[in-house]
Amino acid sequence: MSYALWIVQGLLALLFLFAGGMKLVLPLEELKGPVPLPGLFMRFIGVAEVLGALGLILPGLLRIRPGLTPLAAAGLVIIMIGATVLTLAGGDVAMALIPLVVGLLSAFIAYGRWRLAPHRGGKEQAA
Repeated sequence: MSYALWIVQGLLALLFLFAGGMKLVLPLEELKGPVPLPGLFMRFIGVAEVLGALGLILPGLLRIRPGLTPLAAAGLVIIMIGATVLTLAGGDVAMALIPLVVGLLSAFIAYGRWRLAPHRGGKEQAA
């Protein structure tokens, strides 16, 4: 189970690094979605996504505060709930499946790292 969690964590981290990075570097005019949001809020979401991506990987990789990984994943679930609701509010039901699936995968990480295969410090991590 640990390997599956690491694979999903890595893929989600790449996705959120890309999505959050784009929200941070693109001009605000290009960040318009189906529902208009304030520019500073979009930048905030970008920062939260980048930090969430780092939180998925770094605690387990560095073995420093590995309990932060499920918290980062839970935060990303909240962001994806918002993204799903906003996409549905914009009238695009099919596109709402993307943040919904990403949110479910984030929830899998949060539950998996909290209950199924929590990170362990020290020598137990090698297994």
